[in-house]
Amino acid sequence: MSAESPGARDRFSHWRQSFQMWRWQRPFWAGLLTLLAGLPIAYFPYANLTVSQVTLRIATTAGSASLVIGVLLIVLGLTMWFQAVARVFAGVAAILLAIVSLVVSNFGGFGLGCLLALIGGGMAVAWAPGTVPAERVDGEGEEEPEPLPEDDVAAAREPTAAAAVSDDDSTDGRHRAV
Repeated sequence: MSAESPGARDRFSHWRQSFQMWRWQRPFWAGLLTLLAGLPIAYFPYANLTVSQVTLRIATTAGSASLVIGVLLIVLGLTMWFQAVARVFAGVAAILLAIVSLVVSNFGGFGLGCLLALIGGGMAVAWAPGTVPAERVDGEGEEEPEPLPEDDVAAAREPTAAAAVSDDDSTDGRHRAV
């Protein structure tokens, strides 16, 4: 008898599949990168670096602005996850905040936060929900088109009005494309 119950494995498999379906229905990676971009932008202005007995602080007068930008990027990342409809707005806002963070927040969290926000915002703007493939009739190939009624076949064979004009009837030396 095994010490591991089969119910735990089934529950884990169900949770994994549920998370996978949830992740596929929204710009997950764009939201994750945008959320992670807010962390260094908000953290570095308030961090203390200790080297030996010397404490270095990278505090600027724009420390509160860095905190606001970092928190907004975190909120935009969560918005991309839980409100996928607003992904374009959140992506554009993340890109704009990344550009502003270059000036305001120690070069955008030393480039790390700015780069993550630019990539995450671009991914959010470019993301589009997937489409479900059409059901196949025979299981192998695509569905065959339905045959046209006899009236439509005759109409499809007749030339259109533009194609009925011959090249000799053109005016001003111009010819119609057939």
